[in-house]
Amino acid sequence: MPQTDPVELTRELIRCPSVTPEEGGALQLLEARLTEAGFACTRVDRAGVPNLYARWGAKGHGKTFGFNGHTDVVPVGDPAAWSADPFGAELRGGWIWGRGATDMKSGVAAFAAAAIDFVADTPPDGAVVLAITGDEEGPSVDGTRALLDWMVREGERLSACLVGEPTCPNTFGEMIKIGRRGSLNAHLTVAGVQGHAAYPHRAVNPLPAMARLMDRLSSYRLDDGTDHFDPSTLAVVTIDTGNPATNVIPETTRGTVNIRFNDIHSGASLSAWIKEVAAEVDAVFGTTTTADIRISGEAFLTPPGPLSELVARAVEAETGIAPALSTTGGTSDARFMKDHCPVVEFGLVGRTMHQVDERVPVEDIHALKAVYSRILRDYFA
Repeated sequence: MPQTDPVELTRELIRCPSVTPEEGGALQLLEARLTEAGFACTRVDRAGVPNLYARWGAKGHGKTFGFNGHTDVVPVGDPAAWSADPFGAELRGGWIWGRGATDMKSGVAAFAAAAIDFVADTPPDGAVVLAITGDEEGPSVDGTRALLDWMVREGERLSACLVGEPTCPNTFGEMIKIGRRGSLNAHLTVAGVQGHAAYPHRAVNPLPAMARLMDRLSSYRLDDGTDHFDPSTLAVVTIDTGNPATNVIPETTRGTVNIRFNDIHSGASLSAWIKEVAAEVDAVFGTTTTADIRISGEAFLTPPGPLSELVARAVEAETGIAPALSTTGGTSDARFMKDHCPVVEFGLVGRTMHQVDERVPVEDIHALKAVYSRILRDYFA
């Protein structure tokens, strides 16, 4: 039987302009291909966000291996800055060029191609599921979360899941992600009393309070890391007052910090700490600080075990590289999948993702399909 070409499927997906929140035809393309291959496909759209759930095999029968990924992409920026059409999927010099080439239409194409060929060539005693969202680069509220909510209602269950995000820093095969740091954004508003700069005693200046607050937060050492996580980090990402006048003490100023935290902390514990420090600063300066804290995801770890060993063996067999088990990087939809079943991540080198001239080596796409195919064979062996 002819094998599914993951390179051509990647190119077809790149030609779909699926900039969040637009579907762009990407999920329609995948639904058609998967349906033709015998997968039962369901669109699980919510609040205008497109999602696709595809299952081969009977529900609730034996083991079920799932892949998770996304077809939405970030904006291209200035198209004139690109050396190729961002949605042209140009094949040049052994690379495919285009938005989403790395993050992560090649990953979706590789696991879709692997799944299609696997169930056709060696139908497993179990089920294979593809859970694909159109909202990973956006708010991520009605994407993979919507898929998981639908799965609970419908009695769908995965035994294990692999997220196909790019995981390798420099060389294909060098890294598997077995967890992710949590992420928290704290939007802080410090309020005082507006007044004339010549009469500061008649005002309450929020700026020195903000400076003190940001210094205390950013200079505090959150922890020294754990066995599987680097030390947590806090970055001051903006301080904004918007005061064009040099003779006016402003009433308010705003600042934002981002914390990437390991499993020593939780979003709740860090939120409480931020509010405690803000209250101490307010007591000194006579200001009032409000905190709008948004937790993008909690830190999590899939302890090294059968799933990570399965993936690591497949990677080493296909690449000759023994991959490191890591928790570095930003967030991914694995932070949602981990509440459903054991999850790990493995994909391509991510060096050009979100950049102008995003691109991916053709040979790496073929190699990624080979890894995913071996994982499926070994899992159901």
